Formats: sequence, C-alpha cells, structure tokens
Amino acid sequence: MQDHFHPVPRPPVPGPPPVPGPPDQFAQQDTDPRAGIDEAVAGLDDLAALPLSEHVDRFEAVHTELTVALSTIDKV
Repeated sequence: MQDHFHPVPRPPVPGPPPVPGPPDQFAQQDTDPRAGIDEAVAGLDDLAALPLSEHVDRFEAVHTELTVALSTIDKV
C-alpha cells in the first residue's frame, strides 16, 4: 500500500485590522449641526405629556444629534 502525504493547510495570515469609520448616520452635514440639536431638544419640551414609552425615542433623537455635531469637530 502506498502512503500519501497530505499536508495540513496553514491558516491564512491575517492582514491589518480594519479601520473603523463613522457610521453613515453620522455623515457630515451640510447645515449647521446646532439646528438639529435645537430641534431635537425642542422635542423634549412636551415630554411630560407623552407616554413613557415615547420618551426613549425623544432622548435617542437628542443623543443622535449631539453625536453628529461632535463628529463634525475637526481634530478633537
């Protein structure tokens, strides 16, 4: 009987890790980011009149606008 040599394949050599970029939702805005912040914060004015289940959406809108504004700051 003939012995056949079957080399064990080596795992691939990993390349450099991917460089994370900003998510699409935080893309640069053409307008003043303060306008979006003001609008989102104004959405908190009637928070007491809203059902508790809707509070999260309002707070998330403010958080998103603040994150977008911060992502537009150069070299921080």
